[in-house]
Amino acid sequence: MKLTDIDKQNIWHPFSPLPESRPIPVKSAKGIYLHTSDGRKILDAISSWWVNIHGHANKKVAKAIAKQAHRLEQVIFAGFTHQPAVKLSKGLKEVLPADQSKLFFSDNGSTSTEVALKLAIQYWHNLGKSRKKVIAIDGAYHGDTFGAMSVGERGIFNQPFADLLFDVSFVPFPEGDGQNAIKSMKELASEDVAAFIFEPLVQGASGMKMYEPSVLDQLIEIARSHNIICIADEVMTGFGRTGRLFACDYLENKPDIFCLSKGLTAGFLPMGITTMNERITSAFDVTDRSKAFFHGHSYTANPMACAAANASLKILRKKKTLANIARIEKAHQNFVDQFPKVDRVFDVRHRGTILAIELKADDPGYTSDVKEEIYSFFLERDLLLRPLGNVIYLIPPYIITNEELGRIYDAIMEFFNQNG
Repeated sequence: MKLTDIDKQNIWHPFSPLPESRPIPVKSAKGIYLHTSDGRKILDAISSWWVNIHGHANKKVAKAIAKQAHRLEQVIFAGFTHQPAVKLSKGLKEVLPADQSKLFFSDNGSTSTEVALKLAIQYWHNLGKSRKKVIAIDGAYHGDTFGAMSVGERGIFNQPFADLLFDVSFVPFPEGDGQNAIKSMKELASEDVAAFIFEPLVQGASGMKMYEPSVLDQLIEIARSHNIICIADEVMTGFGRTGRLFACDYLENKPDIFCLSKGLTAGFLPMGITTMNERITSAFDVTDRSKAFFHGHSYTANPMACAAANASLKILRKKKTLANIARIEKAHQNFVDQFPKVDRVFDVRHRGTILAIELKADDPGYTSDVKEEIYSFFLERDLLLRPLGNVIYLIPPYIITNEELGRIYDAIMEFFNQNG
Protein backbone atom coordinates (compact mmCIF):
# COMPACT_ATOMS: atom_id res chain seq x y z
CA MET A 1 0.00 0.00 0.00
CA LYS A 2 1.32 3.45 -0.94
CA LEU A 3 2.29 5.97 1.74
CA THR A 4 -0.43 8.36 0.59
CA ASP A 5 -3.07 5.62 0.84
CA ILE A 6 -2.06 4.79 4.41
CA ASP A 7 -2.05 8.51 5.18
CA LYS A 8 -5.58 8.89 3.83
CA GLN A 9 -6.70 5.91 5.90
CA ASN A 10 -5.31 7.20 9.17
CA ILE A 11 -4.49 10.91 9.22
CA TRP A 12 -6.53 14.10 9.42
CA HIS A 13 -4.52 17.05 8.07
CA PRO A 14 -5.00 20.65 9.31
CA PHE A 15 -7.14 23.14 7.40
CA SER A 16 -8.09 20.45 4.88
CA PRO A 17 -11.59 19.04 4.30
CA LEU A 18 -11.26 15.27 4.60
CA PRO A 19 -12.41 14.43 1.03
CA GLU A 20 -9.90 16.93 -0.44
CA SER A 21 -6.81 15.74 1.40
CA ARG A 22 -4.04 15.11 -1.17
CA PRO A 23 -0.77 15.36 0.77
CA ILE A 24 2.57 15.18 -1.03
CA PRO A 25 5.05 12.80 0.64
CA VAL A 26 8.24 14.65 1.59
CA LYS A 27 11.32 12.46 1.98
CA SER A 28 13.78 15.11 3.10
CA ALA A 29 14.46 18.84 3.05
CA LYS A 30 17.57 20.98 2.76
CA GLY A 31 17.97 24.73 2.57
CA ILE A 32 14.87 26.14 0.94
CA TYR A 33 13.92 22.93 -0.87
CA LEU A 34 11.58 20.05 -0.05
CA HIS A 35 12.57 16.73 -1.65
CA THR A 36 9.59 14.49 -2.35
CA SER A 37 9.38 10.72 -2.57
CA ASP A 38 8.89 10.87 -6.34
CA GLY A 39 12.01 12.97 -6.92
CA ARG A 40 10.61 16.49 -7.04
CA LYS A 41 12.50 19.46 -5.59
CA ILE A 42 9.97 22.01 -4.36
CA LEU A 43 11.06 25.51 -3.36
CA ASP A 44 9.53 26.31 0.03
CA ALA A 45 8.66 29.99 -0.48
CA ILE A 46 6.51 30.24 2.66
CA SER A 47 8.99 28.76 5.16
CA SER A 48 6.63 25.87 5.91
CA TRP A 49 3.93 27.98 7.57
CA TRP A 50 6.32 30.84 8.37
CA VAL A 51 8.52 28.95 10.84
CA ASN A 52 11.65 27.96 8.94
CA ILE A 53 13.65 31.19 9.02
CA HIS A 54 17.14 29.74 8.37
CA GLY A 55 16.21 27.00 5.90
CA HIS A 56 15.54 23.32 6.39
CA ALA A 57 18.02 21.04 8.19
CA ASN A 58 20.26 23.88 9.29
CA LYS A 59 23.39 22.12 10.55
CA LYS A 60 24.00 24.36 13.55
CA VAL A 61 20.46 24.05 14.88
CA ALA A 62 20.36 20.31 14.22
CA LYS A 63 23.70 19.85 15.99
CA ALA A 64 22.48 21.82 19.02
CA ILE A 65 19.38 19.62 19.31
CA ALA A 66 21.36 16.38 18.93
CA LYS A 67 23.88 17.44 21.56
CA GLN A 68 21.11 18.40 23.98
CA ALA A 69 19.21 15.14 23.35
CA HIS A 70 22.16 13.16 24.70
CA ARG A 71 22.36 15.34 27.80
CA LEU A 72 18.79 16.14 28.89
CA GLU A 73 15.80 15.60 26.63
CA GLN A 74 12.98 16.60 28.98
CA VAL A 75 12.33 17.47 32.60
CA ILE A 76 9.32 18.76 34.46
CA PHE A 77 9.64 22.57 34.57
CA ALA A 78 7.63 22.98 37.78
CA GLY A 79 10.28 23.06 40.49
CA PHE A 80 13.21 22.43 38.10
CA THR A 81 15.20 24.43 35.57
CA HIS A 82 18.05 23.87 33.12
CA GLN A 83 20.78 25.70 31.26
CA PRO A 84 19.11 25.90 27.79
CA ALA A 85 16.02 27.65 29.22
CA VAL A 86 18.08 30.08 31.32
CA LYS A 87 20.30 30.88 28.32
CA LEU A 88 17.26 31.48 26.13
CA SER A 89 15.68 33.80 28.69
CA LYS A 90 18.84 35.92 28.72
CA GLY A 91 19.12 35.91 24.93
CA LEU A 92 15.54 36.97 24.32
CA LYS A 93 15.69 39.74 26.92
CA GLU A 94 18.71 41.13 25.07
CA VAL A 95 16.68 41.62 21.88
CA LEU A 96 13.25 42.49 23.32
CA PRO A 97 12.43 45.94 24.78
CA ALA A 98 14.37 46.58 27.96
CA ASP A 99 11.27 46.62 30.16
CA GLN A 100 10.44 42.96 29.53
CA SER A 101 10.78 41.24 32.90
CA LYS A 102 9.87 37.54 32.71
CA LEU A 103 9.29 34.75 30.19
CA PHE A 104 6.56 32.11 30.42
CA PHE A 105 7.06 29.01 28.28
CA SER A 106 4.32 27.10 26.47
CA ASP A 107 3.94 24.97 23.34
CA ASN A 108 2.95 27.07 20.31
CA GLY A 109 1.61 30.39 19.05
CA SER A 110 -1.96 29.75 20.13
CA THR A 111 -0.94 28.86 23.68
CA SER A 112 1.34 31.89 23.87
CA THR A 113 -1.65 34.17 23.17
CA GLU A 114 -3.83 32.13 25.53
CA VAL A 115 -1.28 32.68 28.30
CA ALA A 116 -1.18 36.40 27.50
CA LEU A 117 -4.95 36.78 27.74
CA LYS A 118 -5.12 34.83 30.99
CA LEU A 119 -2.30 36.88 32.48
CA ALA A 120 -4.01 40.14 31.53
CA ILE A 121 -7.35 39.16 33.02
CA GLN A 122 -5.84 37.64 36.17
CA TYR A 123 -3.67 40.73 36.59
CA TRP A 124 -6.80 42.77 37.29
CA HIS A 125 -8.29 39.98 39.41
CA ASN A 126 -5.15 39.96 41.57
CA LEU A 127 -5.52 43.70 42.06
CA GLY A 128 -9.09 43.22 43.21
CA LYS A 129 -10.59 44.84 40.12
CA SER A 130 -13.11 43.47 37.65
CA ARG A 131 -11.72 44.34 34.22
CA LYS A 132 -12.47 41.50 31.80
CA LYS A 133 -13.31 43.17 28.49
CA VAL A 134 -10.88 42.76 25.60
CA ILE A 135 -10.37 44.88 22.49
CA ALA A 136 -8.88 43.38 19.29
CA ILE A 137 -8.48 44.45 15.67
CA ASP A 138 -11.02 43.07 13.23
CA GLY A 139 -9.65 40.44 10.85
CA ALA A 140 -7.14 39.11 13.37
CA TYR A 141 -6.04 35.51 13.80
CA HIS A 142 -4.45 34.63 17.14
CA GLY A 143 -4.79 30.83 17.17
CA ASP A 144 -7.29 28.01 17.56
CA THR A 145 -7.70 27.58 21.32
CA PHE A 146 -10.83 29.14 22.80
CA GLY A 147 -9.33 32.36 24.11
CA ALA A 148 -7.35 32.86 20.91
CA MET A 149 -10.46 32.19 18.82
CA SER A 150 -12.44 34.68 20.87
CA VAL A 151 -10.08 37.55 20.03
CA GLY A 152 -9.83 36.56 16.36
CA GLU A 153 -12.09 37.32 13.44
CA ARG A 154 -15.42 35.56 13.71
CA GLY A 155 -15.93 33.42 10.63
CA ILE A 156 -15.49 29.99 9.08
CA PHE A 157 -12.60 29.09 11.42
CA ASN A 158 -14.68 29.38 14.58
CA GLN A 159 -18.35 29.57 13.54
CA PRO A 160 -19.31 26.20 15.14
CA PHE A 161 -18.09 27.53 18.50
CA ALA A 162 -19.44 31.10 18.20
CA ASP A 163 -21.80 30.87 21.18
CA LEU A 164 -18.99 29.53 23.38
CA LEU A 165 -16.55 32.38 22.71
CA PHE A 166 -16.34 35.32 25.10
CA ASP A 167 -17.42 38.77 23.95
CA VAL A 168 -14.75 40.96 22.41
CA SER A 169 -14.92 44.52 21.08
CA PHE A 170 -13.32 44.88 17.66
CA VAL A 171 -11.89 48.03 16.15
CA PRO A 172 -11.95 48.01 12.34
CA PHE A 173 -8.78 47.14 10.49
CA PRO A 174 -6.78 50.39 10.13
CA GLU A 175 -7.24 51.62 6.56
CA GLY A 176 -4.93 54.32 5.20
CA ASP A 177 -4.21 56.81 7.97
CA GLY A 178 -6.09 54.57 10.40
CA GLN A 179 -8.61 57.18 11.48
CA ASN A 180 -11.40 54.58 11.27
CA ALA A 181 -9.62 52.41 13.87
CA ILE A 182 -8.48 55.35 16.01
CA LYS A 183 -12.02 56.75 16.22
CA SER A 184 -13.35 53.33 17.20
CA MET A 185 -10.63 52.81 19.83
CA LYS A 186 -11.49 56.13 21.45
CA GLU A 187 -15.10 54.99 21.71
CA LEU A 188 -14.34 51.50 23.04
CA ALA A 189 -11.46 52.15 25.45
CA SER A 190 -12.63 52.49 29.04
CA GLU A 191 -11.71 51.71 32.62
CA ASP A 192 -13.39 48.28 32.47
CA VAL A 193 -11.27 46.98 29.56
CA ALA A 194 -8.55 44.52 30.59
CA ALA A 195 -6.49 44.23 27.43
CA PHE A 196 -5.91 45.28 23.84
CA ILE A 197 -4.42 42.52 21.66
CA PHE A 198 -3.07 43.00 18.12
CA GLU A 199 -0.87 41.57 15.40
CA PRO A 200 1.60 44.43 14.97
CA LEU A 201 1.76 45.92 11.45
CA VAL A 202 0.81 42.71 9.59
CA GLN A 203 -2.26 40.51 10.01
CA GLY A 204 -1.00 37.15 8.77
CA ALA A 205 -3.82 34.66 8.23
CA SER A 206 -6.30 37.30 7.06
CA GLY A 207 -4.18 37.84 3.95
CA MET A 208 -0.98 39.61 5.02
CA LYS A 209 -2.93 42.84 5.55
CA MET A 210 -0.57 45.65 6.49
CA TYR A 211 -0.94 48.92 8.38
CA GLU A 212 1.34 51.68 9.56
CA PRO A 213 3.38 51.87 12.79
CA SER A 214 2.14 55.42 13.42
CA VAL A 215 -1.44 54.13 13.57
CA LEU A 216 -0.61 51.35 16.01
CA ASP A 217 1.31 53.83 18.16
CA GLN A 218 -1.85 55.92 18.44
CA LEU A 219 -4.03 52.90 19.24
CA ILE A 220 -1.63 51.86 22.03
CA GLU A 221 -1.51 55.42 23.33
CA ILE A 222 -5.30 55.55 23.59
CA ALA A 223 -5.34 52.18 25.36
CA ARG A 224 -2.61 53.34 27.74
CA SER A 225 -4.61 56.44 28.64
CA HIS A 226 -7.15 54.03 30.18
CA ASN A 227 -4.45 51.83 31.77
CA ILE A 228 -5.33 48.96 29.38
CA ILE A 229 -2.77 46.14 29.07
CA CYS A 230 -1.37 45.96 25.52
CA ILE A 231 -0.53 42.55 24.02
CA ALA A 232 1.56 42.17 20.86
CA ASP A 233 1.02 38.88 19.04
CA GLU A 234 4.43 38.62 17.35
CA VAL A 235 4.02 34.92 16.60
CA MET A 236 4.31 35.55 12.85
CA THR A 237 5.96 38.98 12.75
CA GLY A 238 8.76 38.19 15.20
CA PHE A 239 12.37 37.20 14.50
CA GLY A 240 13.04 39.41 11.50
CA ARG A 241 9.96 38.93 9.35
CA THR A 242 9.08 42.65 9.10
CA GLY A 243 12.65 43.80 8.47
CA ARG A 244 13.47 44.34 12.14
CA LEU A 245 13.81 41.69 14.84
CA PHE A 246 10.29 42.46 16.05
CA ALA A 247 7.49 44.45 14.43
CA CYS A 248 7.20 46.43 17.67
CA ASP A 249 10.73 47.74 17.03
CA TYR A 250 9.00 50.19 14.67
CA LEU A 251 6.90 51.59 17.53
CA GLU A 252 7.43 54.38 20.04
CA ASN A 253 4.84 52.88 22.40
CA LYS A 254 5.87 49.37 23.44
CA PRO A 255 3.40 46.65 24.52
CA ASP A 256 3.25 45.15 28.00
CA ILE A 257 3.19 41.57 26.74
CA PHE A 258 4.77 39.78 23.75
CA CYS A 259 3.58 36.46 22.27
CA LEU A 260 6.30 34.49 20.46
CA SER A 261 6.50 31.23 18.51
CA LYS A 262 7.01 30.17 14.83
CA GLY A 263 10.51 31.48 14.03
CA LEU A 264 11.55 31.02 17.66
CA THR A 265 13.07 27.56 17.07
CA ALA A 266 13.76 28.02 13.34
CA GLY A 267 11.04 25.49 12.51
CA PHE A 268 12.72 22.53 14.24
CA LEU A 269 10.57 22.02 17.36
CA PRO A 270 7.33 23.49 18.74
CA MET A 271 7.61 26.17 21.40
CA GLY A 272 5.69 29.22 22.56
CA ILE A 273 6.85 32.00 24.86
CA THR A 274 4.93 34.85 26.45
CA THR A 275 7.01 37.71 27.86
CA MET A 276 5.77 40.51 30.07
CA ASN A 277 7.01 43.68 31.75
CA GLU A 278 7.35 44.40 35.45
CA ARG A 279 3.89 45.90 35.60
CA ILE A 280 2.38 42.48 34.91
CA THR A 281 4.75 40.39 37.02
CA SER A 282 4.33 42.65 40.05
CA ALA A 283 0.71 41.55 40.46
CA PHE A 284 1.83 37.89 40.68
CA ASP A 285 4.99 38.38 42.74
CA VAL A 286 3.17 37.94 46.05
CA THR A 287 3.11 35.30 48.78
CA ASP A 288 -0.66 34.83 48.47
CA ARG A 289 -0.85 31.46 46.70
CA SER A 290 -4.34 32.18 45.40
CA LYS A 291 -2.76 34.84 43.16
CA ALA A 292 -0.31 32.45 41.49
CA PHE A 293 -0.63 31.82 37.77
CA PHE A 294 -1.81 28.20 37.63
CA HIS A 295 -1.01 27.36 34.03
CA GLY A 296 1.44 24.91 32.49
CA HIS A 297 2.18 22.36 29.77
CA SER A 298 3.86 18.97 29.89
CA TYR A 299 6.61 20.08 27.54
CA THR A 300 7.08 23.56 29.02
CA ALA A 301 10.62 24.78 28.23
CA ASN A 302 11.61 21.46 26.67
CA PRO A 303 15.43 21.44 26.76
CA MET A 304 15.81 20.36 23.12
CA ALA A 305 13.42 23.08 21.92
CA CYS A 306 15.32 25.62 24.02
CA ALA A 307 18.59 24.42 22.47
CA ALA A 308 17.09 24.91 19.01
CA ALA A 309 15.91 28.41 19.93
CA ASN A 310 19.32 29.36 21.32
CA ALA A 311 21.06 28.20 18.14
CA SER A 312 18.50 29.98 15.96
CA LEU A 313 18.78 33.24 17.90
CA LYS A 314 22.57 33.17 17.55
CA ILE A 315 22.26 32.76 13.77
CA LEU A 316 19.57 35.46 13.58
CA ARG A 317 21.77 38.06 15.24
CA LYS A 318 24.71 37.52 12.88
CA LYS A 319 25.51 40.33 10.43
CA LYS A 320 25.09 37.95 7.49
CA THR A 321 21.51 37.07 8.50
CA LEU A 322 20.56 40.70 9.09
CA ALA A 323 22.08 41.58 5.71
CA ASN A 324 20.02 38.79 4.08
CA ILE A 325 16.83 40.16 5.62
CA ALA A 326 17.65 43.63 4.23
CA ARG A 327 18.50 42.11 0.83
CA ILE A 328 15.15 40.29 0.62
CA GLU A 329 13.32 43.46 1.66
CA LYS A 330 15.08 45.41 -1.11
CA ALA A 331 14.27 42.71 -3.69
CA HIS A 332 10.60 42.80 -2.69
CA GLN A 333 10.61 46.60 -2.95
CA ASN A 334 12.10 46.44 -6.45
CA PHE A 335 9.50 43.87 -7.50
CA VAL A 336 6.66 46.02 -6.17
CA ASP A 337 8.06 49.15 -7.84
CA GLN A 338 8.24 47.38 -11.22
CA PHE A 339 4.97 45.47 -10.90
CA PRO A 340 2.80 46.39 -13.90
CA LYS A 341 -0.84 47.35 -13.77
CA VAL A 342 -2.81 44.10 -13.83
CA ASP A 343 -6.61 44.24 -13.98
CA ARG A 344 -6.96 41.18 -11.80
CA VAL A 345 -4.80 42.61 -8.98
CA PHE A 346 -6.34 44.68 -6.20
CA ASP A 347 -3.15 45.46 -4.26
CA VAL A 348 0.58 44.66 -4.05
CA ARG A 349 2.26 45.28 -0.70
CA HIS A 350 5.33 44.33 1.30
CA ARG A 351 6.91 44.77 4.70
CA GLY A 352 10.37 43.37 5.39
CA THR A 353 10.61 39.82 4.02
CA ILE A 354 6.83 39.57 3.47
CA LEU A 355 5.36 40.18 0.01
CA ALA A 356 1.63 39.95 -0.73
CA ILE A 357 -0.39 40.26 -3.93
CA GLU A 358 -4.13 40.49 -3.40
CA LEU A 359 -6.35 39.46 -6.29
CA LYS A 360 -9.77 40.92 -6.97
CA ALA A 361 -12.38 38.30 -6.11
CA ASP A 362 -16.14 38.04 -5.76
CA ASP A 363 -15.51 35.85 -2.72
CA PRO A 364 -12.41 37.33 -1.02
CA GLY A 365 -11.03 35.62 2.06
CA TYR A 366 -9.54 32.30 3.08
CA THR A 367 -12.16 30.15 1.29
CA SER A 368 -12.03 32.04 -2.01
CA ASP A 369 -12.49 29.80 -5.05
CA VAL A 370 -9.33 31.23 -6.61
CA LYS A 371 -7.20 29.59 -3.91
CA GLU A 372 -6.91 26.21 -5.64
CA GLU A 373 -6.14 27.85 -8.98
CA ILE A 374 -3.22 29.73 -7.43
CA TYR A 375 -1.91 26.81 -5.39
CA SER A 376 -1.98 24.36 -8.30
CA PHE A 377 -0.32 26.78 -10.73
CA PHE A 378 2.76 27.29 -8.57
CA LEU A 379 2.98 23.71 -7.31
CA GLU A 380 3.09 22.49 -10.91
CA ARG A 381 6.23 24.63 -11.20
CA ASP A 382 7.69 23.16 -7.99
CA LEU A 383 7.02 26.31 -5.98
CA LEU A 384 5.23 26.14 -2.64
CA LEU A 385 3.16 29.32 -2.44
CA ARG A 386 0.13 28.30 -0.40
CA PRO A 387 -2.24 31.28 -0.87
CA LEU A 388 -4.38 32.84 1.80
CA GLY A 389 -7.60 32.70 -0.19
CA ASN A 390 -7.24 35.33 -2.92
CA VAL A 391 -3.83 36.51 -1.65
CA ILE A 392 -0.56 35.22 -3.08
CA TYR A 393 2.18 35.76 -0.56
CA LEU A 394 5.89 35.13 -0.21
CA ILE A 395 7.66 34.79 3.16
CA PRO A 396 10.88 32.87 2.45
CA PRO A 397 13.73 31.59 4.60
CA TYR A 398 16.43 34.21 4.96
CA ILE A 399 18.96 32.10 3.05
CA ILE A 400 17.04 32.40 -0.23
CA THR A 401 19.22 33.82 -3.03
CA ASN A 402 18.34 36.68 -5.38
CA GLU A 403 18.24 34.15 -8.23
CA GLU A 404 15.69 32.03 -6.36
CA LEU A 405 13.64 35.13 -5.57
CA GLY A 406 13.79 36.01 -9.25
CA ARG A 407 12.46 32.57 -10.13
CA ILE A 408 9.45 33.16 -7.87
CA TYR A 409 8.84 36.68 -9.17
CA ASP A 410 8.98 35.37 -12.76
CA ALA A 411 6.45 32.64 -11.93
CA ILE A 412 4.13 35.23 -10.38
CA MET A 413 4.26 37.31 -13.56
CA GLU A 414 3.70 34.17 -15.63
CA PHE A 415 0.59 33.46 -13.57
CA PHE A 416 -0.89 36.86 -14.40
CA ASN A 417 0.19 36.70 -18.04
CA GLN A 418 -1.64 33.40 -18.40
CA ASN A 419 -4.60 34.15 -16.17
CA GLY A 420 -5.32 37.83 -16.82
